[in-house]
Amino acid sequence: MIDSVIVLSGGMDSAVLLAHVLTQGKTVEAISFDYGSKHNVRELPMAAGLCKTFGISHQIIRLPFINDLFSSSLLSSGEAIPDGSYREANMKSTVVPFRNGIMLSIAAGYAESIESPEVLLGSHSGDHHIYPDCRPEFNRAFAEAVDLGTDGQVKIRFPFSNMDKRDIGDLGRTLGLDFSKTWTCYKGETHHCGTCGACDERKYALRYDQGRDVTTYLA
Repeated sequence: MIDSVIVLSGGMDSAVLLAHVLTQGKTVEAISFDYGSKHNVRELPMAAGLCKTFGISHQIIRLPFINDLFSSSLLSSGEAIPDGSYREANMKSTVVPFRNGIMLSIAAGYAESIESPEVLLGSHSGDHHIYPDCRPEFNRAFAEAVDLGTDGQVKIRFPFSNMDKRDIGDLGRTLGLDFSKTWTCYKGETHHCGTCGACDERKYALRYDQGRDVTTYLA
């Protein structure tokens, strides 16, 4: 039996979560979503590479309707990604409506199908301000809905919900995770831009100001 289904984006948070869960001796399957974001082209190969390194099963689920129907600057169909920190109002344009709700629903259905008792998502406290489907009240309500909707067979868990991104970066470092094998930048160019909100958070998490961040940034 697979102990955990993990939603693996290829970003640093889900990569640390994967490494952390494996150190607990659990058997894990990973699923990733290709939903048309600008950085899917960079994230998904990272997710595949992580699964190959850790020797676990990996599936990529394609959700083209999100890019076709939803409005967000994060999507390839949307406007340009703004620069600035998550504290700035313009970063709200990167919200993909109900993204986590959609992905977690699919993950829960898959977990129930393979008789895995839990789904893990690496959302953290730093996401709460800008993303409504990362907030504690959403997590609690959605976890309860999945518990009811699967007759208690699947639990949704958010192990990093009380941690910030630097906590996660520090945990990953203690686990020996190679952060160069993860992707964060929303723009999806050949290197991290260094100026968007996601890069700003990555620099904070990986202690760029202390010279400990291995990421190559354009700025």
